[in-house]
Amino acid sequence: RKVHRDIHSLALPNLNTPAPQANQVQKVKMKVVGLSVVRTGADLADPIPMSMACDLSSYGFFQRQSVKEMLTFLTKTFSKRTEPGQRQSIAHEGYVVHCYVRSDGLGGTVISDEEYPARVAFVLLGQMLDEFTTQKGDSWKSVVQAESVDFPPLEEYLQKYQNPAEADKVMKIQKDLDETTNILHKTIDSVLERGVKLDSLVDKSNDLSMQSKMFYKQAKKTNSCCVIS
Repeated sequence: RKVHRDIHSLALPNLNTPAPQANQVQKVKMKVVGLSVVRTGADLADPIPMSMACDLSSYGFFQRQSVKEMLTFLTKTFSKRTEPGQRQSIAHEGYVVHCYVRSDGLGGTVISDEEYPARVAFVLLGQMLDEFTTQKGDSWKSVVQAESVDFPPLEEYLQKYQNPAEADKVMKIQKDLDETTNILHKTIDSVLERGVKLDSLVDKSNDLSMQSKMFYKQAKKTNSCCVIS
């Protein structure tokens, strides 16, 4: 069911900005922009993104730092609002932030375009967190510094799952998919607390530089309507 709502932009440039050449047929391409492994918990003021991997090749060179900061901000904002054991996808302006937090507080996000299958994103999250636990054990429970945990497989997952054929292959793993059917699809407004606006969180954020906050405001001016699946 499609829901049309006017809410604020995630303030990331459109992935499909480059126009196709006259002799080219434009193809729909799935895209994963970022992956993260996050420590969450009631004892933390904010979740801690322990490891992150981003593919910023779709953005201009001078946009990349601001986009990276915005991905960190979104990862922390929505992981904080994901209950243990919950899977939710927050969509807006062609992007989706897929969040999953395990019962032990270990969480992760996949930020993708809206063409990317949500169930595949959560299978990816499950595999990613399982491998992280296998490699790191419980050592993550004492991590206090952002992006301080070296986890090379994250880059491998980022590249591997860019391929739509790989996503199709994963879709056929029925056993894994059966476990990810309970996915909540939400808007930004429904995730944030009553009366809280993304604009105010952006203004207060220590994760965003002044340049990134200006970037967000400029991008928001050009995006006002969205289609949410």
